[in-house]
Amino acid sequence: MNVHLVDGTYELFRAYFGAPRASAPGGQEVGAVRGLVRSLSALLREEGVTHVGVAFDHVIESFRNDLFPGYKTSAGVPGDLLAQFEPAEEAVRALGVVVWPMVEFEADDALATAAARLAGEPGVERILLCTPDKDLAQCVRGQRVVGFDRMRRRLLDEEGVKERFGIGPASIPDWLALVGDDADGIPGLPRWGARSAGAVLGCYGHLEAIPDLHLLWKVSVRGALALAESLRAHRQEALLYRTLATLRTDAPLTEDLEDLRWRGPDRPALAALEAALGDFGMAARLPARSS
Repeated sequence: MNVHLVDGTYELFRAYFGAPRASAPGGQEVGAVRGLVRSLSALLREEGVTHVGVAFDHVIESFRNDLFPGYKTSAGVPGDLLAQFEPAEEAVRALGVVVWPMVEFEADDALATAAARLAGEPGVERILLCTPDKDLAQCVRGQRVVGFDRMRRRLLDEEGVKERFGIGPASIPDWLALVGDDADGIPGLPRWGARSAGAVLGCYGHLEAIPDLHLLWKVSVRGALALAESLRAHRQEALLYRTLATLRTDAPLTEDLEDLRWRGPDRPALAALEAALGDFGMAARLPARSS
């Protein structure tokens, strides 16, 4: 079987900026929730989709904000998008899909935790991390745990990670520490870019192994002197950024593999959801199966 682990926060953001705006009977904006429901209904209709879990950032802030004040917050997120997070979680539950609403941890931590726990379960052939977020590339393992960009229908296995970034999955947090991640508020180090970080980490693997002096580097990189000076001056910051970029695999998830099996929607909850959103086509978009 395949297990699909979905980044609900990404899906909701994508629906908000890509789906038509819509108002519920009570007047509140629900276009993103409607778009999310359509997206998950399409996933459930696909052949071989039997086990699904969806993670949300119930609140945008997490323990990482205590480590670094510049880490991402809800500041700047449109209010009518933030207001749709809880209705989105309720909608996914009504579809009969397991929801992980993260508060202290982040949605990515929930996905990383589920992937680590379930990959070795008997009967599991593949874990698909349904998000294009490069953070999750650190969780990829061979062809058993892979990234899956649903929009572009692209799989990212371990060889794909090496081809894209020049490094293995275990070095992704180090790469993000050097390059930075605007979406998460990680600034990265001056002068370092994707190509130079990939080349140096492709040789050394982790930040601690990179020599302070560029003359000791075993890899030829353009601007090596300036890169080495930057790392030497900001090594402690880089280690902090790596901590921020490292996904946790101890998020408080209680569900096991069988809990993720999709058995069909919660019909009463789905009917109530249709009325609340003013969208009465939800049940018809779901596949006719219950086991």
